[in-house]
Amino acid sequence: MGGWLIELFKGTPEVALFASLAVGYAVGKIPFGPIRLGGICGTLITALVLGYFTGAVLSDGVKNLAFALFIFALGFSSGPQFFANLNRKGLRYLGFPIIEIVAVLAVVLSFTALMKLDQGTAAGLMAGGATESAALGTSSEAIGRLDVSAAEQRTLQANVATAYTISYLCGLITIVLLTSQIAPLLMRFDLRAESAKLWQQLSGGGPAIEPGQSPALPDLVGRVHRVTAAAGRTVDEVEKALPGRATIEQVRRGDQTLKGHFDLRLAAGDIALLVGRRHAVVGAEDVIGPEQADEPGPEVVLESRDIVLTHRNINNLTLARITDILDPELRQSVFVQRITRTEREIPALGNTRLQTGDVVTVYGAPSDVREVEHILGYPMAAPEKTDYVYLGIGLVIGILIGQISIPVGSADLTLGTGGGALLSGLVFGYLRAKRPTFGSLHPAAASVMKDFGLTTFIAAVGLSAGPQALDLLAKYGVVLPIAAVLTTLIPAMASLLIGRYLLKIEPPLLVGAVAGQQCSTPAISQILSTAGNSVPMISYTITYAISNILLPLMGPVTVALAGAVA
Repeated sequence: MGGWLIELFKGTPEVALFASLAVGYAVGKIPFGPIRLGGICGTLITALVLGYFTGAVLSDGVKNLAFALFIFALGFSSGPQFFANLNRKGLRYLGFPIIEIVAVLAVVLSFTALMKLDQGTAAGLMAGGATESAALGTSSEAIGRLDVSAAEQRTLQANVATAYTISYLCGLITIVLLTSQIAPLLMRFDLRAESAKLWQQLSGGGPAIEPGQSPALPDLVGRVHRVTAAAGRTVDEVEKALPGRATIEQVRRGDQTLKGHFDLRLAAGDIALLVGRRHAVVGAEDVIGPEQADEPGPEVVLESRDIVLTHRNINNLTLARITDILDPELRQSVFVQRITRTEREIPALGNTRLQTGDVVTVYGAPSDVREVEHILGYPMAAPEKTDYVYLGIGLVIGILIGQISIPVGSADLTLGTGGGALLSGLVFGYLRAKRPTFGSLHPAAASVMKDFGLTTFIAAVGLSAGPQALDLLAKYGVVLPIAAVLTTLIPAMASLLIGRYLLKIEPPLLVGAVAGQQCSTPAISQILSTAGNSVPMISYTITYAISNILLPLMGPVTVALAGAVA
């Protein structure tokens, strides 16, 4: 590499940072069959190469700040779903993250004893084998608190990054192929057929929509009818007589425009605007009267709004029963278009169970939507509004919690900045969901904090680890990739076998849960492509929310146990 370029990167390390991000994310988009490395892994590989050839290093202050922002945003986003799943109905999925943690630690400590792995390599094997990037940060931070020389700390932290890179690559390939291809073959089920069958059960017979598709006939429609058959009947009586959910939003009677109140009695010649599910609206002519294709309808505006669910009775309630907590008139007036959980859309089907913290998109007249919003939760914060007071206090408290040290034998047990900020973010996110009058942090803003914070931290680690990377590869050779594959394979296979034969979980939900316990976005993406619909996402979001909190806390645990075993 040219001398001027080396001097540029060494003298201006922020150039090396953004070069790592740009090239890394480009590399992460390159497909290798059904697998893409993703931006995080691509950034780490790029940073390792740049660090090896240029010696560029980012300051520890930049690295620590980036990691604190990432880990707090991670906890803040996951808080509502994490606590929502800690209940009796979530027990069958709660076991998957526990299996992941126990099995990963057992495999890593076994290889640590057999191969005499140092604490850095063991921690990197754990983080990469579990494909959990946040564990890389908590492990590296834990090594920084070891009672060893600064030079040895740097070497161990470099080993964390290098071992993580190798292990992540091997673990990523393993979990993607296992959940989407190998598990269905070994357990003799057709993932696409099973997903289609489960979709029918959850939706009550609606058509399955594959990723990237949309129905040719939209589910929510509006029609204008001239009242003949419904003359003399109330709006409530007419709506109950329709073959599905629909509402008469407005009625034009001569020069008057009337709201479609449930006790309004229709008269012959009225022009009624009907909004609702397509199958209900299409069959409305026999109930109300002929559709008026050329007749201008009443002037009405319909609104779509994102609502964060916080109602105390919403947790584990099916979508079909959400009307149980609404007033009778509202039950027919608003419709749920989509559901988002942990920033991922899940099927909006009748038997889909809702959780506190879910974001539902509701559709209806503005007044009805606002009333439903006050009952179910609060509106999604505007993207430009972030409560920096709440954010700053949360980070301060998290960092202070991380400084607490508890003597355990000859060692001091501490969460560190990463663990403290994670727990603080978890609690602050939960409190925000329960009391939405403060602490606004839009999911889009939280996503930027997570992504930029993590990639900046990853780049900083990679740049500093680059010079020592080849030494670790030469020391362990092919044994490290084998250990990485087993670190991923053994926990996943244990969960698949227990889920399939003991818990009797439906195959699409089972593979989704295993991808979630591994926190693997590439795995769930390939599963959805193979399944042909989004049913596996239901279980993925549950185990993902729990594993995403518990696995980072295993970084310091691995460092401590590896030091005792080696």
